[in-house]
Amino acid sequence: MSNTNYRRGALALLIALALVATACGSGSSDDVAADSSTTTTTVAATTTTTTTVPPTTTTTTIATPEAIPIEPPEGYELVWNDEFDGDTIDLDNWTYDIGGWGWGNGEAQYYTDRPENARLQNGLLVIEGRFERFEDNYYTSARLKTEDLQEFQYGYFEARIKVPEGKGMWPAFWMLGSSFERNEANPIEANWPQSGEIDIMEYVGREPDLIYGTLHGPGYAGATGLGQRTKFKDVATDFHIYAIEWDYDGIRWFFDGEQYGEKSRDIVGDRWVFDQPFFFILNLALGGTFPGPIGLDVEFPKYMYVDYVRVYQQVS
Repeated sequence: MSNTNYRRGALALLIALALVATACGSGSSDDVAADSSTTTTTVAATTTTTTTVPPTTTTTTIATPEAIPIEPPEGYELVWNDEFDGDTIDLDNWTYDIGGWGWGNGEAQYYTDRPENARLQNGLLVIEGRFERFEDNYYTSARLKTEDLQEFQYGYFEARIKVPEGKGMWPAFWMLGSSFERNEANPIEANWPQSGEIDIMEYVGREPDLIYGTLHGPGYAGATGLGQRTKFKDVATDFHIYAIEWDYDGIRWFFDGEQYGEKSRDIVGDRWVFDQPFFFILNLALGGTFPGPIGLDVEFPKYMYVDYVRVYQQVS
């Protein structure tokens, strides 16, 4: 037999076997369905909507810094602190601001109370800014506060913080007066700046070598706030201690123990609103009128790390 005839015969045999197999298979629709189910998935008359959520971050991207012992300034004693050494954020100390309405500053993030955005790890408070769709926003972060929980009038207040780099990043350690009130139905309505604001530290990523400290009150708020700034190279590369000393006469700002600014009550006369208890706020804002837009080259997530917050007051 020639090779050509051999190939034709083999082809004919294969066709015949295929026809037999088809005839046998057509007698059982259940067998066909069972076989196809191993390769395809069929959903009948059902529409399923799936939301993709980025995985929860479970580890920090930085090692725990070397501990700094509690050492009150001369004439002061420790009255409150949070070292963030537990497993979860202490709700006896902290609560959350929630929402994504811009916060009066054109901010891009939605503040949540999720562990994806605020948690304790390795002895640090971690505030994580994320690029993700959440509600009507494309970024998320967290804003923690001690309002109605831990409020103080006068003292030496400090926090050890590592800020994130990048254009549009706006981490802050600041305080609002206990008289502060916000209209929950329309949160843009509030009694700020009459309630007073003390910015212990603000950092904006587009100015990587500057730290800001500012007071806001009636007639001196926003762009006209009473502020000063200090220059320090590569602020975001390490932890630093940001502090104020506040008494009846005025407020003084410190960066790693060195005073860099001071404001006296005499500068505004009877518009001085800093003779009442204030509460702390720690937050990482993303974008806004002060830091400017988020840079196109910024890689998320971004982290603000807080080692501790400590409050000292003068010994009686």
